[in-house]
Parts: sequence; structure tokens; C-alpha cells
Amino acid sequence: MNDEARQHRFTLPSGATDMVLIRHGETQAAVKGQMFPMVDGQGDPALRAEGEVQALAVAERLKTEPINAIYVTTMQRTLQTAAPLATALGLTPAVEPDLREVFLGDWDGGEYRFRAAAHDPAFIRARDAEEWGEIPGAETTAALHKRVVRGLWRIAAAHPDQMVAVVVHGGVVGAALALATGSRPFAFNGANNGSISRLVVARDRMILRGFNDCAHLPA
Repeated sequence: MNDEARQHRFTLPSGATDMVLIRHGETQAAVKGQMFPMVDGQGDPALRAEGEVQALAVAERLKTEPINAIYVTTMQRTLQTAAPLATALGLTPAVEPDLREVFLGDWDGGEYRFRAAAHDPAFIRARDAEEWGEIPGAETTAALHKRVVRGLWRIAAAHPDQMVAVVVHGGVVGAALALATGSRPFAFNGANNGSISRLVVARDRMILRGFNDCAHLPA
């Protein structure tokens, strides 16, 4: 028997996937009376200049990590954010549609931003109840969680014992980490654009390893 016993160091469980969850860079501002371009009924704004800088910072931060694959959603802001990292690593991003942003119903396409800024009663109800379904026509929190889990497990099944980068949306980061920790549904909402969170997805559990890391981003 050894005379010393060092403190435990985390090791990836056998067969698990180390997921680097990246929130996309900042997008174009919403303009009153003008909807964003739409994809499958959801707003699809492009990155603004600040978002492009954030994407480059993400690539610089992660280019030396042993990333085996990059995933994006159906929305252009995730593909644009992933592009510098994909170039640096020589990888072609794959699309995981179940990790698209929360469907905001009648408020999709940019209207949500104005409603939130005006403290619309439905926004207040959604925030306080931690229930997206309070927004007219929006998907419920339960529906969001169901598809986010489905998307995460699909990626994990394809990449046991590997690290993958997954460029997603603020609502998806919030859902994934709430599910991993058993916390309140909105406890992890509000991740910064370009931030990095870490999630280990194993066969029988998900383990939170980091949230909203912004050390690589410009002030």
C-alpha cells in the first residue's frame, strides 16, 4: 500500500463523451417591423461583427484541444461561429437539428427581444414560471428538454471516449445544464455569446464540468 493518497482527479468515464458546448457569437440586432430571415419557422440572424470576433476567439482557445468532431444546428449563426474552429482543425461540421434554439412561437423572428425589453406580461410569466410555453405559440420547456436530450445522446452515441465541440444556442445551453444537474429549468439561462461550457455525457448520466467560460473573449 502507498504511504500517500492524493486527492481525486476527474477522469472521463469509459465510453463517455466530453462535450464542449459553445454558445454562438452575437447576432445582428432586431429591427422593429423587420423579421429576421427564417428557417423552419425560427429566426435565423447572421453574426454581427462582434460575433465574428468572438468566433475567432473561440477558435484560438480550442484549436489545440483534441476535438474529434464539430456539431452545429440548422441556424446560420452556429455554422458561422464554428467556421474558424473547423478551419483550424480541418473538420467539417455536422448538423444536429434537435439542438436548435427554443421555438418562440408568435414572438420568433426578432419580436421576442422587443417583448422582453418591454417586460411584456407573457415574458414575465415565462421568466417567473421558468416555462417557455407561457409565450404565445412557443414550445414548452418540457418539449425543449426532450429534444435537447435526444440530440445530446445522439452525438454521444457517435463519439464514445472522444471530445466534440457543439455550437448551440443560449436556451439549449440552459436546458442541457439544467438537465445535467437536476436544477431549476432556467438556472443556467443567460450564457454569454461565445462562451464555453463543458458537459460529460455518459451512458447513464450527464456531468457538468464548466459553465459560461469567457476567459478567451475580448472585454
